[in-house]
Amino acid sequence: MPALLEVTHLVKSYGDRRAVDGVSFTVERGQTLGLIGPNGAGKSTTVSIICGLLTAQEGKVTFDGVTITEGASAAKRKIGLVPQDLALYEDLSAIENLKLFAALYGLSGKRSAERAAQVLELVNLSDRARERPSAYSGGMKRRLNIAAALMHDPELLILDEPTVGVDPQSRNAIFDSLERLKAQGCTLIYTSHYMEEVERLADRIVVIDHGKVLADDTPADLYRKLPAQAALRIELAETPGEALLAGLRAQQGVTSVTHTGPSVEVRLAQAVDALPLAGWLAQQGVPAHHFQTARTSLEEVFLNLTGRTLRD
Repeated sequence: MPALLEVTHLVKSYGDRRAVDGVSFTVERGQTLGLIGPNGAGKSTTVSIICGLLTAQEGKVTFDGVTITEGASAAKRKIGLVPQDLALYEDLSAIENLKLFAALYGLSGKRSAERAAQVLELVNLSDRARERPSAYSGGMKRRLNIAAALMHDPELLILDEPTVGVDPQSRNAIFDSLERLKAQGCTLIYTSHYMEEVERLADRIVVIDHGKVLADDTPADLYRKLPAQAALRIELAETPGEALLAGLRAQQGVTSVTHTGPSVEVRLAQAVDALPLAGWLAQQGVPAHHFQTARTSLEEVFLNLTGRTLRD
């Protein structure tokens, strides 16, 4: 069975700057794809092309075998977009907002009312349906924005930085809603700067920077591409000397050793390398106040691929 969405060699330039430079990836039915990259990496431009809001100079996007183009397209009606900027009418109630969005997709009457009730329940806003968004918190507005994108029951939902500016409780409520959508078989594309969000949701991750795809893999396979897969964090009784640091670096599985005073972090090729390393330290008679193991985070993968230089 072909992928639900196929993005093939997209190119989009603005003057001399290539915002999107040969981007290709696929999204399978029921899959959640995390699309991550620094500011200005080309994520939002790619999303706009997928939705048919922009036209690529090269390449194409096909949805369920149908090419998406700018303008009217039946394929576009099967996609829901939750943009970074809120798309709500503050002088209409939540339910009126949803009915307006439903009308844009040809839904009205009983069908519109039933769907509005379903999506409001999904985003936990049923008890606030008659209130205007102007009375909502930022997180509630974000959840209503998601509900609006779901009114036409899209096969693919694209969320472009949907948790920007919301508190932790609202972020968790948004995630609860998205995980329920996943359980129902909805296909998602999720763009975010928050690595923990992508780790929680994504089945597959595409890393994009300077308009190019740097990685396209499962989270587990992305971790395996780093030289270090785990870390051992050790609090020593005193700052280690050069002889001890050299001995640590020589141990099996150790890829790097750094320290700040008595706090030492040892990067390891595999988590199982931590136990013999701890045994070696005991043999050296080095007292340690605390050991902590940790696996490589998606943030480390991201920084390794895109660099650590501060971006505007």
